[in-house]
Amino acid sequence: MAAAYRGALDVPRLVRPTGDYRERDMKVFRSGSVTKHEFADGQVVHRRVPLSDVDDPLVLTREQVREALRGRAPDSRVDDAVLVAVELVTNALRHTRSGPARMELDIYEDTAVLWVHDGGRDADAVRGCPHNDTTSPELHEDGRGLHLVDALTTRWLVWPTLGGKAVVAEIGLLAE
Repeated sequence: MAAAYRGALDVPRLVRPTGDYRERDMKVFRSGSVTKHEFADGQVVHRRVPLSDVDDPLVLTREQVREALRGRAPDSRVDDAVLVAVELVTNALRHTRSGPARMELDIYEDTAVLWVHDGGRDADAVRGCPHNDTTSPELHEDGRGLHLVDALTTRWLVWPTLGGKAVVAEIGLLAE
């Protein structure tokens, strides 16, 4: 049985493996790559999708998340993951000069971890809402998306990177 992804979202240690591991089954598709890793019995799949210089990054995001999760989760959870991915890419398009640089998706037995990278360096500019906060004031046009992200994910965070930041979302793949 494959190792499941469980516990706190410790991004560098759990999601980005270090040490002695090898990539296998590298597949290149028209706009990115898919890699299976030797750890966790080869069951962890990493998908990298460049989004800069793409005519319609939202369409590509929808296609890639659907394809990656097909057969690994119920349709309702796939739809949720697609909605989260599209919202995060849309935020990068609307709120950063650089737009989205790439999307990455790490798929474990029962969890997907979605990364949307952009060149914006102000991680504090991404303001979330407390998980399941029902006391929030009326939502304005801006800001609804992160409420959706919060409702559809196990957790999410903003991760500073050398080239900007990544918004990282953990999405459970089991039926709710």
